[in-house]
Amino acid sequence: MTWKRWLIGGLTVAVLAAVGGPFTYIHFIEGKAPAPLSLSSSSSSTSSPGTSSSVSVDGTWNVTSSSIVGYRVHEILFGQTNTAYGRTNAITGSLEVSGTKITNATFTVDMTKVSSDKQMRDRQFQGRIMETSTYPTSKFVLTQPIAFASLPVAGTVQTKTATGTLTMHGVTKTVTFTLKCVRSGGTAQVNGSIPITFADHNIANPSFGPVTTDDHGTLEFTLDLQHA
Repeated sequence: MTWKRWLIGGLTVAVLAAVGGPFTYIHFIEGKAPAPLSLSSSSSSTSSPGTSSSVSVDGTWNVTSSSIVGYRVHEILFGQTNTAYGRTNAITGSLEVSGTKITNATFTVDMTKVSSDKQMRDRQFQGRIMETSTYPTSKFVLTQPIAFASLPVAGTVQTKTATGTLTMHGVTKTVTFTLKCVRSGGTAQVNGSIPITFADHNIANPSFGPVTTDDHGTLEFTLDLQHA
């Protein structure tokens, strides 16, 4: 009977390792993904003198180096759920304001600079998934003006709908999404997210090895802007 006890014990250890190992890795070693990108609390603070709605905002607003664009994808490792993410500050672009409208906007992201907390994930992202050696950038172009009823008061968060084209992995699609924006004098911040179905952009499903993922994810962004 001794050999049976050893066999049962061995199987028990194997099961515990298969379940407990991923649980320990995801929940204690890898840790939780950061919260989704949002407007910073300082951006929506009470406006100060000189930043009222009477201040002209016409002209060009350029992206600054503190801007962030990234992705979030739900993944499962041996039954344990996790949120995979990657982000970058390598963003260029600007938007144009005329009166109470955002008339034009173009933003480009260097996809070769997107990184996460795991090198293996980044190798998969840069290689077979996004093929950044062939498609090094993603680009958003506003195709419909964003109109405000009146010039927003500084420090007040405005929620608007944006429509434009998103080029990713060499495929251009029209997207419509909700964004939040707030300004304070000569600075502004715009935040939002765009749902992405991988097949729409001919992107390979991120699943690999023991990791399986959804067939969709989220592109998230917080853009810090400076009035030129």
